[in-house]
Amino acid sequence: MGLTIGVDIGGTKIAAGVVDEEGTILETYKVPTPPTADGVTDAICAAVSEVSSSHSIEAVGIGAAGYVDDKRATVLFAPNINWRHEPLKDKVEQRIGLPVVVENDANCAAWGEYRFGAGQGHEDVICITLGTGLGGGIIIGNKLRRGRFGVAAEFGHIRVVPDGLLCGCGSQGCWEQYASGRALVRYAKQRANATPENAVALLALGDGTPEGIEGRHISEAARAGDLVAVDAFRELARWAGAGLADLASLFDPSAFIVGGGVSDEGDLVLDPIRKSFKRWLVGGAWRPHAQVLAAQLGGKAGLVGAADLARQG
Repeated sequence: MGLTIGVDIGGTKIAAGVVDEEGTILETYKVPTPPTADGVTDAICAAVSEVSSSHSIEAVGIGAAGYVDDKRATVLFAPNINWRHEPLKDKVEQRIGLPVVVENDANCAAWGEYRFGAGQGHEDVICITLGTGLGGGIIIGNKLRRGRFGVAAEFGHIRVVPDGLLCGCGSQGCWEQYASGRALVRYAKQRANATPENAVALLALGDGTPEGIEGRHISEAARAGDLVAVDAFRELARWAGAGLADLASLFDPSAFIVGGGVSDEGDLVLDPIRKSFKRWLVGGAWRPHAQVLAAQLGGKAGLVGAADLARQG
C-alpha cells in the first residue's frame, strides 16, 4: 500500500498528515479542535480533504483519546469529547470515500515508535506516555495487542495506591495520579510550599507563589539545579519506574519506551526512572533487564502510527 493519512486529535488542534511507507511525513495540515463532538468530526474530514488534495491516498488512520472497540470503528467513550458509542469510522468513511481505521491515540503512538522510532529491532515493546495523564501501548510478538474488547493498555488507571488520590476516571489511587505531568506539578507545589528556600529559582519563574508553578517552570528550574524542581522529577520517576517493574512482571518486554511531554526532559527524568525500575524489579539481580528508552518521534508518533495502522488494514 502506498500513501496513507494519519490524524491526531489533540486537545487544542487536530493534525492530519500524509505518511509514506517509511514513516516519513510528506505534508501536514492542522485545524483547531472544535468544542463539540460533531464539530470534531467535521474538522477531521476537512483536514483529511485538505491534506489529500495533492496526493493519491489509500486509507486514513485516526488516533482518538478514548476507548475504541475491537473492530477499530466505534469510539466507546472519550473523556474530553462527548463521544459515547460514536460510529466514527462509518461517519468519516461516508464523507471522505476512503477506508478508515480508528485507534486509541496512545496505541497509535506506541505503534509509531515501534515501527519507526525507538522500538525498531524489538519484537516485544511496552510504551508509556507521560503527558498530562499516563497512556500506553502493548506490542508483543510484533503485533499491537488491544485485548478482546479493544481497550487494553489503559495503564494510567491501574490502581497503585488503594484508596489513594481521586482520579478523573472516578477511581482512587490510579497510577497517573502519581506519574504524569499533573503529578509533577503537584509534587513541585507541595514541596515549594513546605520549603520555599529550596525553590528560589522555581518560584522566580512563575508569580512567586507555589500556586503559580507550571510544568514548564519545573523543567527549566530543574535544569538549573533547583532542589525542589529536581526532587519533583525524582518523585515522579520513582512512581514511573516502580510501575514499569510491575509491567515487566506482566509482559516481560525487551524494551520500555517512555514518551509524552514529561519525557522531553531526557535523562533528567529517564535516569531516575531507570534507577527506580532496577530497584523495584522482582528478581532483578538474577533476570535480564528490559531497556528503558526515550521515545524518538516526539509529537509525531501518534500521527505516524495512525497512518501506518491504516496501511496495515
